[in-house]
Amino acid sequence: METDPICRERAAALAFLLSRIDYERTPVGPSGQREFKLDRMRELLVRLGNPHARLPIVHVAGTKGKGSTAAMIAASLTAAGYRTGLFTSPHLTRLEERVNVDGCPCSAAELVELIARLRPIAEEMDHAAAASAAGETGLTYFELTTAMAFLNFTDRSVDAAVLEVGMGGRLDSTNVCEPRVSVITSISFDHMQQLGNSLAEIAGEKAGIIKPGVPVISGVIDDEPQSVIQAVARAAGSPLRQLGVDFDYTYHPPRRADRDSSAARVDVDLRFPNPPRRYEQLGLSLLGRHQAANAAVALATLAELETGGFAIPESAIRQGLTAVRWPARVEVVGRRPTVIIDAAHNAASVAALVATLDESFAARERILVFATTRDKDVAGMLPLLLPRFDRVILTRYTSNPRGVPVEELASIATSLGATNITLAAVPSQAWEAVRACVLPDDLVCVTGSFYIAGEMRREMTERPLATGAATADLG
Repeated sequence: METDPICRERAAALAFLLSRIDYERTPVGPSGQREFKLDRMRELLVRLGNPHARLPIVHVAGTKGKGSTAAMIAASLTAAGYRTGLFTSPHLTRLEERVNVDGCPCSAAELVELIARLRPIAEEMDHAAAASAAGETGLTYFELTTAMAFLNFTDRSVDAAVLEVGMGGRLDSTNVCEPRVSVITSISFDHMQQLGNSLAEIAGEKAGIIKPGVPVISGVIDDEPQSVIQAVARAAGSPLRQLGVDFDYTYHPPRRADRDSSAARVDVDLRFPNPPRRYEQLGLSLLGRHQAANAAVALATLAELETGGFAIPESAIRQGLTAVRWPARVEVVGRRPTVIIDAAHNAASVAALVATLDESFAARERILVFATTRDKDVAGMLPLLLPRFDRVILTRYTSNPRGVPVEELASIATSLGATNITLAAVPSQAWEAVRACVLPDDLVCVTGSFYIAGEMRREMTERPLATGAATADLG
């Protein structure tokens, strides 16, 4: 248990981080603005001794699926006996979740120590930026958390580090690395203000992680973005392996009798010449056809790592895919009633969510709890969600000022024909509304943002449903 001094030191360290520019919470302009560039990150890492240069890295970008894919890769490497670092964002409840080694987040004490090492350098760079005639800005929240991961992974002598891109790819802080493999999971519409208004433009930003000669694994199947990735890989001289071309999968959803279980099965066929390989009936702990596609990309990445000298037996892959846990991705956190948390926040991820609900859970009354962020496609998400739910609870999270007001959500929902709507000013009220109406055979789904997923998770922990049913560990 953390001591009071550590708690106080952690609070002070977080206060320093939260004083930085944080583009997860602050609206930003187009990617061409000066705040998006890699110069600051490179200078910070030089001052730290370039810890990232000593890490064998797998770099994972994509509009959706990148976190799940990164988690599957990391879990399989850990199962194969490699000490494996995993850097992801955003976090649900604690910043430490972002920096993970062998499935365990860094400790509060490690967090405090890492920020103590970074702070004097950050403050020196702040002074230099303030004195610059070019109007430079200081290091951002995400740049510092990325550097924390590099330092922690080097300190712990990891054998491999799996890095999830924060946003885009070309100008993301993680893109200072020289990876063993570059991975692009999918391309769909999100962050259009920064990344572009067409799939080709977005693909160009994601493909910015491709490095000369470094193998690329792609799960992109739509023609327009796929052609962009092919062109960038060809220009860089990077071998490209593509879903649907070089490897593929078959998904077997839960049987009707098992629809309330979290077990799913996936067949993944990989066609590589060195050597040919085929895996059948791999157990996958993450529900949904989209997760089967992510698993295929993860396995193709692991196969590429094997050609580079890693030893990853089939038993480790089976263990990794079965053991991986990835919160807020069709996460079943309660039974009778079934309670699901999913961080879907664009139309493509919502489509994957509702398809999984229809495919994996028996029909019953369904209750939706929804909140999202101002720059997200509310008009694209709600038409997919509303027809699948009998009751809708609209709310606004408190941890990020960019949340959409409930009145705006209600106006859109009403214009789409929704009638059974409850407005809850904050997540605590939303959870109280759920508790007041839910029955043991119902299904509750919380979605729309990582922020609502995290806040509702806390509410569920503090006030579990009084139905006498078991609830999954939310810690």
